[in-house]
Amino acid sequence: MTLPLAEWRTRFAYQPLSLGFAALVTSAALTFANQLTKPGIQAAEERDLQTSLEEVLPAGYADNSLLKDAVTIPDAAGQDVIVYRTRKAGSVNGAVFRTSARGYAGHIVVLIGVDTQGTILGARVIKHQETPGLGDKIEATKTGWIRGFEGKSLSSPPAEKWAVKKDGGVFDQFAGATITPRAVVKAVKEGLAFYASHRDEIVSDGKRQGSGV
Repeated sequence: MTLPLAEWRTRFAYQPLSLGFAALVTSAALTFANQLTKPGIQAAEERDLQTSLEEVLPAGYADNSLLKDAVTIPDAAGQDVIVYRTRKAGSVNGAVFRTSARGYAGHIVVLIGVDTQGTILGARVIKHQETPGLGDKIEATKTGWIRGFEGKSLSSPPAEKWAVKKDGGVFDQFAGATITPRAVVKAVKEGLAFYASHRDEIVSDGKRQGSGV
């Protein structure tokens, strides 16, 4: 005997089963869509990273693919730092890497490019949570403050001058937001110290490679 559809629904918990089936189909669709879009997302991330790396280097400074020429080195705290080596005609002529320090509202991440002697080629803040209108002046799109690091090294200015002017250093601070530039100065100085400690490893043509994404 064939039961009416309404009775089937009552007897066999039609609604929970149908909801479960719908959820299964939706999950499968999302998984499939994710697999389709994953290569595109990865490619976009790589393009964005490549653009960021190039922003801290003079035009034409490197002719290699930085994303494919990276070495991973632990810092003093044991955290891995991915260092992207720059080359010209096959020879290493610098490096780009991230450094960070605690600001007013959270960690400020700075990307810096240096030549083989540890002189800064360029610096850009790539992540922060500082107060809009005050702390965000560290962004290159807001002011030219971050460009003040170009040409600096651990010895120029001297170590004791690696500070904002309020603390006796050479770098400007912002009215009402001294903590933010102070953190950036600290991050860049520590980044230079990291490079100095690992210069030989970075400049060499070692085979220990790391992914950049």
